[in-house]
Amino acid sequence: MLVTVVTPSFNHARFIEATIRSVLEQDYPAIEYIIVDGGSTDGTREVIERYAPRLAWWVSEPDRGQTDAINKGFARARGDVLAWLNSDDIFYPGAVSAAVAALNAHPEAAMVYGDADYINEAGRVIGRFPAAQTDYARLRRGYVHIPQQAAFWRASLWRQVGPLDPSFYFAMDYDLWVRLAALAPLIYVPGRPWAGFRLHADAKTLAADDRCWPEMLRVHRRLGGGPLAPIVLKYYLRILAGPYIRWKRRRLVAS
Repeated sequence: MLVTVVTPSFNHARFIEATIRSVLEQDYPAIEYIIVDGGSTDGTREVIERYAPRLAWWVSEPDRGQTDAINKGFARARGDVLAWLNSDDIFYPGAVSAAVAALNAHPEAAMVYGDADYINEAGRVIGRFPAAQTDYARLRRGYVHIPQQAAFWRASLWRQVGPLDPSFYFAMDYDLWVRLAALAPLIYVPGRPWAGFRLHADAKTLAADDRCWPEMLRVHRRLGGGPLAPIVLKYYLRILAGPYIRWKRRRLVAS
């Protein structure tokens, strides 16, 4: 199976080379790698250019943000399996091979996902993402637990549910997981982590975390969900817990 990986980027010159190498140095032989840069001005383009001969396609031009860049990349994808890896995250060695093996072992699955570490600016492991098995009903209740960096799904189902909703800034992955889970199972593969999820001062997870749950509620309402659903209660609990969660993540980054 051909695996297409798309990396959206914008002004991540200090991280993107590690991202690129983590894809190109995978042991899986059939990877189509696409990078969509939003017109970076910090040297990101020059890093990408050094690897251009090994890329299936790349571009550096103004876009409408991360979601638009991901959609632009997948519009050119020829793979049987799709994934995106942000320009500050990394795949671990063997991640793509493990994902393909899991998809072959679970022909019923829309998507497989593994574990992911939290890593800091220097790439040091500082924690573990709380990945767990979920499904359509649990996703609708706000039980997500899918590390986007370690998620791989079938292109045939992407063609049924994609592209990503460009109006989402944060929860476009949650929206996609819900759409995929409505069609087929999502399979969690616990064990050796597949990816590193980088936390740093400029990361969206720290800088704009409060935008995630309101967007998740938009998905809930779009699907006819009511005001007394569990995900709504979780949203209000998250508002209360938000300052503590952000403080805890900043402590991780600073550790």
